[in-house]
Amino acid sequence: MSDSSTEGIKTVLHPVSDLAKAKEVYAALLGMEPQHDSAYYVGFDVAGQHIGLVPGGGPQGMSSPVAYWHVPDIEAKLAEVTAAGAVVKEAAHDVGGGRLVATVTDLDGNVLGLLQDR
Repeated sequence: MSDSSTEGIKTVLHPVSDLAKAKEVYAALLGMEPQHDSAYYVGFDVAGQHIGLVPGGGPQGMSSPVAYWHVPDIEAKLAEVTAAGAVVKEAAHDVGGGRLVATVTDLDGNVLGLLQDR
């Protein structure tokens, strides 16, 4: 194992079918209005975590929630997890603001997210 550690899960994205209704549910759950609110993404920052709502699962076609592990070096972590048997589902790419994301699937098909802020 290398020393490319993880900073833990700080971001969880949820695919939703009705963004407006989901926003109401999550606002009630979290006790706050979203900090990011658009037609294609609603995000809440609470207690050191980011909870995102993605209509229709977004371009990546999420069908279930995806937890994103924050890492200091996304390419190094991708190399480690694929060497251990994971398969790249979505290669690392910039989603704006210097944030890189990628997803892999484990041996059972579970989707794991990786996120690096530059």
